[in-house]
Amino acid sequence: MKIWFSVFAVLLAVPAHAEILDIDIAMNNAKSACGGISAKLAPLKTMAGINTAVTGVGTAANAGATVVGIVKASKDKQAEELEELLAKIDEINKESQMDPPSEAEADAFLKEFSAELAKAAENSAAYQSELDKLNKQSKSLGNWRTGLMAGGTVTNVAGAVIAGTNKVDEDLATMIERCKSSIKDLRDSMMQARIEGRDVGNADNIISKCGDYDTVDLSKIDNRATGAMVSSIVGATTGAAGTVTSIAANTDKTRNDNSDSGKQKEKNLNTASNVLAGASTAASVTATVFNATQISAIKKVSNVADGCERELAK
Repeated sequence: MKIWFSVFAVLLAVPAHAEILDIDIAMNNAKSACGGISAKLAPLKTMAGINTAVTGVGTAANAGATVVGIVKASKDKQAEELEELLAKIDEINKESQMDPPSEAEADAFLKEFSAELAKAAENSAAYQSELDKLNKQSKSLGNWRTGLMAGGTVTNVAGAVIAGTNKVDEDLATMIERCKSSIKDLRDSMMQARIEGRDVGNADNIISKCGDYDTVDLSKIDNRATGAMVSSIVGATTGAAGTVTSIAANTDKTRNDNSDSGKQKEKNLNTASNVLAGASTAASVTATVFNATQISAIKKVSNVADGCERELAK
C-alpha cells in the first residue's frame, strides 16, 4: 500500500505537458492565426501618414501667423514713430500760430525757425501718407495672422481627432497574440518532427519570419498616437485663444483708440497673439514628430507582418 502511495505521489509531482501538435496541424494553425494582420495594419499606416500631412499644414499655418505677427509688429512700430513725429509737427504748427516773437529776438533764430516750420509743413503730407500706408498694411497683416491661426487651429483639431482614433484596436492585438502563440506551438511541433526525422524546412522558415512578432512593441504605436493627440489639443487650444486675441487686436475700435491705455491694450493684444501663434507652432511641430515616429513604429510591425505572410503563402 505504501509503495502505491509513493508512486501516486511521484506522478502528481510530475508537471503536465501540453500536447504537442502534429507539425502539419501546427502549420495550418499558424497560417490561420497569422494571416490578415498586414491588411489590418494598413489603415493605421495610412491614417498616420494623413495626420502627419495635416499637422504639417498646421505647423506651416501657425509658423506663417508667427512671421506675419512679427512683421505686423514692425509696421506698427514704424507707424507709432510716424504718429509721434506728426504730433510734434502739429505742435510746431500750433506754436507758429501764437503771437509772433518780438523784434528784440535774433533775426537768425527767426530765419531758422521759419525754415524748419516750412520744411515740417512740406513733409507733413508725405508723413501722413506713409502713416496711412503703414496702418493699411498693419490691418491686412492682422487679418492674415487671424486667418492663418484659425486655419492652424482647424488642422490641430483634425489632428487630435485622427490621432485619438489611430490606435491598435483589440482585434489587432488579439490577432498578433494568437499568431505568436501559434508560432510557439509550431516551434514545439518542429522539434518533435525533427526527432521523428521529418522535413521541417518550411516550418523553420515560417518560425524565422513570424517569430519576429516577439520583437515588436504595439504600445509604441499607441504612445505616439497619444503624444500626437495631446500636442494637437495644445496647439488647437493656443491657436483658438490666439485667433480670438488677434481678432480683438485688429478691430477698428481697438486700433482707433489713440489714448495711452488704448495703445497699450492694442500692443498687449498683438504681443499675446504672436506668443500664442509661436506656442501653436511648437505644439504642431511636436504633433508632426509624434505622427512621423508613429509611422515608423507601425512600419516595423507591418514589415514583420509582410515577411510572415509571404512565408506563409509559400
